[in-house]
Amino acid sequence: MTAYRGRFAPSPTGALHLGSAAAALFCAAAAMQARGALVLRMEDIDRPRVVPGAAEAILDDLAWLGLRFHESPQLGGPYAPYVQSERLALYEAAIDALAEQGHVYFCDCSRAEITRAASAPHAGEEGPRYPGTCRPFGMRKRDFRRPPAIRLAVPDDDRALVTVHDRVLGSYAEHVGHATGDFVLRRGDGVFAYQLACVVDDLAMHITDVVRGGDLASSSARQLLLANLLRPRDTPAFTFAHVPLLVADDGSRLAKRDKGVPLRDHRAQGHDPRALVRAITRAYGHDLGDTPAPLDELAATLDWSRLPRESVRVPAIVTR
Repeated sequence: MTAYRGRFAPSPTGALHLGSAAAALFCAAAAMQARGALVLRMEDIDRPRVVPGAAEAILDDLAWLGLRFHESPQLGGPYAPYVQSERLALYEAAIDALAEQGHVYFCDCSRAEITRAASAPHAGEEGPRYPGTCRPFGMRKRDFRRPPAIRLAVPDDDRALVTVHDRVLGSYAEHVGHATGDFVLRRGDGVFAYQLACVVDDLAMHITDVVRGGDLASSSARQLLLANLLRPRDTPAFTFAHVPLLVADDGSRLAKRDKGVPLRDHRAQGHDPRALVRAITRAYGHDLGDTPAPLDELAATLDWSRLPRESVRVPAIVTR
């Protein structure tokens, strides 16, 4: 069996909030339960959105919660660097590899053009998806109307039908071509897409299990397809576990500006991080009692079948 390797990969675009903390806790507990490795990777490739000092603050918040990593930007490790902005050459090499297989093409369509095409009569019921306007041109240089993006030419055969194994949502099959169509790997401004960067890094770092927030579940099929095109043959596919989102009392999605949502608020008020861990995990169906070592207890009792599939209301301790 392949040794368990999990990862937590926050983006330093703001303070670590309760929803991310919940995903981090279950990510850490899963790695502990499997006696595997836990990797911290900082996903900062979208530089205009990066907040100065946010990466350092996130590391401090995770340490305050009691999370310990085996590999990270601070600790280093066999697959360093663990900061995406320092790994750009790997993403470029992945696009080159896909280009050699004929799987990518330049696209200079505007968002307005894509929206119009996707909303035309008889457009797919799955929602807006790119209709492949620029696919026939491949990677041929031409007179672009605007700096072109690079899209994946989703295979037309059964390779686009992937099976997602999710410990929370169950297993399901999705045809990427029908669901999303050809998707962007590098934007016109040169920024590599999240879909590409995280897959390249997960493959390079030999990640086996991806535990993350439920808002990213819709990315799973695309990422598995990319991984299948890039990975060596007979390499196991990722297993996912999408932790349901924390929402406000009225069911609305939490914003980082909401009271009690950033972890730094709790640190500033002198809250006991163990109490916060117990409150969060209790909201997800894991009542740890008054144990003084809640993360250890969560690792010992973690049962994915007990997690709800729907969004979870913010526990009372963090709304007072």
